Amino acid sequence: MDKIAVLVPCYNEAQTIEKVVTDFRRVLPEAVVYVYDNNSSDGTGQIAEAAGAVVRREYQQGKGNVVRRMFQDVEAECYVLVDGDDTYPAEAAPEMVEKVLQRRTDMVVGDRLSSTYFQENKRPFHNFGNSLVRASINRIFKSDIKDIMTGYRAFSYRFVKTFPVLSRGFEIETEMTIHAISANMALENVVIDYRDRPEGSVSKLNTVSDGLRVIKTIVNLFRNYKPLQFFSFLSALLLLIDLAVFLPAVWIPFRQTGIVERFPTLIVCGFVALAALLSFFNGMVLDSIMQKDRRDFEFRLKLAKLMHDVHREG
Repeated sequence: MDKIAVLVPCYNEAQTIEKVVTDFRRVLPEAVVYVYDNNSSDGTGQIAEAAGAVVRREYQQGKGNVVRRMFQDVEAECYVLVDGDDTYPAEAAPEMVEKVLQRRTDMVVGDRLSSTYFQENKRPFHNFGNSLVRASINRIFKSDIKDIMTGYRAFSYRFVKTFPVLSRGFEIETEMTIHAISANMALENVVIDYRDRPEGSVSKLNTVSDGLRVIKTIVNLFRNYKPLQFFSFLSALLLLIDLAVFLPAVWIPFRQTGIVERFPTLIVCGFVALAALLSFFNGMVLDSIMQKDRRDFEFRLKLAKLMHDVHREG
């Protein structure tokens, strides 16, 4: 088992990968740097290997697929996840590692948004999207994470081995954050100095399509992790729509004339009210299942601790 593993998912980062590998080997000399090449066509893997990294390949395209493979393959006491585009300073890694190994933090978030991100990032829609996602998740899950979508994080062994990776692409960061909050894992933020990509290096993130996937992921995770709140909100929304139609179209004319003039509207309103009721009870059932899953997760944490001890002693 490695003491520290630096995990670098890469797709066509030939311009920057050598510097990333060299920087992390310098600031964390005891670490093993793993570069997972995700079908690069510019020689990224060969450059990383020449710089001293352990290079492996993941043929399923997408950052989520690469992270899944990394978390399955690598055994370490502390994991540092960083992008291969040289936008994150390696100098922050020792502090992040110290929080995992000494303070037993489960996830350390490299916080770009509290420092230089908005000045360095030249894509205004990315800036807006990061702020919107951060505000949405912190409000929904009652948390205080400073940077939801950062690609620079450090993890404990038990986080990595109990995190169910479901995302395929860049929405993986959002999924990690919400999982950690929901599982009540120890979280800390470390402010880092973000720098934009060097000239000639191209981002693989599409503002519109990846942004929509992130929003979809937030909605799905809200439904999965807080089903009672999600379906109660849906139930209340259906009831408001139902009343907005029922009162002026059916109830008020009935009070005035004693005759129901719009039977089709009455029937539809009845079905909408029934759907609202079913939605609420569905949320209650799923919330009970979620409570059981949380109890089962505590047993998985104990199993991860046992596996960690076995690997360390072996």
